[in-house]
Amino acid sequence: MRVHLGSDHAGLDLKAHLAGWLTEHGYEPVDHGPFVFDALDDYPVFCLRAAEAVALERAEGLDSFGVVIGGSGNGEQMAANKVAGIRCALAWSEETASLAREHNDAQVVSVGGRMHSLSDMTRFVEVFLTTAFSGDERHVRRIGQMASYEQTRELPPLPESASGAASA
Repeated sequence: MRVHLGSDHAGLDLKAHLAGWLTEHGYEPVDHGPFVFDALDDYPVFCLRAAEAVALERAEGLDSFGVVIGGSGNGEQMAANKVAGIRCALAWSEETASLAREHNDAQVVSVGGRMHSLSDMTRFVEVFLTTAFSGDERHVRRIGQMASYEQTRELPPLPESASGAASA
């Protein structure tokens, strides 16, 4: 399975570590940069490429994933989520990494290189990559609502129990 990697300068060392870890564990890492330390680099340049590669390969029927890495992981997650069809989750614990897959069928995970130890972040990525989507109807329905909005820009209808809340 391919795992596309993108980061900024704050995630450069973790990205290098993950590339080795992924190879050791039977994955095929694809590094979208950066390749040298530059304190002024811009994470969207690299994270958008990683997420775009995941989206393209999934459209071809491949089971690819992505990992984007920054200081906090916040901006990197936002960048990855700009790619049509990508759901990127910020993982800050094993539970959030697992839930990103189980409930949200996320294809990309974001981690903060300055927020956790190297072993914790590696574990978050491992949990993300080894956790399956549950396929529960409620999760499929919610993902469908987001996908529909992404394509049509039409909001999903409010449930009858909440119809008065929007006008208040």
